[in-house]
Amino acid sequence: MYEPRPDDIYTSLSALVRLRFAARGFSYLPRQPVRSILSGRKRSRLRGRGLDFDELRHYRPGDDIRTMDWRVTNRTGKPHVRVYTEERDRPVIVLADQRMPMFFGSKKKMKSVIAAEAAALTAWRVLSASDRIGAVLFNDETIIEARPSRSEKRLMGWLGDLADMNQSLSVNTGPRCNPEALSEALQQLEHSIGHDYLVVLISDFSGWNDDALKTIRRISQHNDVICTIVYDPLERDITDAGELVVSDGMYQLEIDPGSKNLGARFEANFDNSMASVQDAMQRHRIPVLLMETMTPVAEQLREKLGGQRILQ
Repeated sequence: MYEPRPDDIYTSLSALVRLRFAARGFSYLPRQPVRSILSGRKRSRLRGRGLDFDELRHYRPGDDIRTMDWRVTNRTGKPHVRVYTEERDRPVIVLADQRMPMFFGSKKKMKSVIAAEAAALTAWRVLSASDRIGAVLFNDETIIEARPSRSEKRLMGWLGDLADMNQSLSVNTGPRCNPEALSEALQQLEHSIGHDYLVVLISDFSGWNDDALKTIRRISQHNDVICTIVYDPLERDITDAGELVVSDGMYQLEIDPGSKNLGARFEANFDNSMASVQDAMQRHRIPVLLMETMTPVAEQLREKLGGQRILQ
């Protein structure tokens, strides 16, 4: 029988910092390997820094001769130059969910730990590309916002906040679930960002509602959004779990998954909820990553955003 390690239940700043060395083999840039879930997307607004081709036009006095397009010039008999524009900065914001529904894991890591690790890996990867990285961290009571920066010191600061928020989760604190927390965090993000951001939402989407969808849709009109849905295998299939004891922090209930097809109904409800979120995102061309709690996060990111297969 698997015995969970302390860092499977809670994460720490040191653990999130160590992930810096695993943040490789995946990318959020538009150019993606064939097997990446982002492959085939329309050209992103967020191109990364550098020079981007803008237009081909007739030569004007004062144009740099090095920009001359000799192929078009020879074909038309008139001098043409290629005009480039400097690409805009590419700030990235991660939204990391640390609410009580995330404090669950059946065999390996808690969903809350997976979300924290995914946020840290994303942050280290973005920082390594010299882009700005910021965060919106939220639980049932608090929202912490860190503005995008290329500063490693600032990154370390909000990773510490993320670790503290993760370690504050406990079943002994009593019921304090806020079903509106996801919508509230998204609304705060909407009010604080402009255009041309990449937003990476990492959550189990508990409390998902029309308000959250409308906010994501508005954000995605001028920014790129990627939704990462964190789930535990037991949430998808409880038929082989035997008898279970569930609690809301105050009351406990013992259930038998095999009784009256409870397991089958539970699985159908999970699949319907998951499909509802995915269908909504697909209608607005927002990519969705499914991330489970059994496989190391870095491996899942490399498979989904780097096109590398996970070897079993």
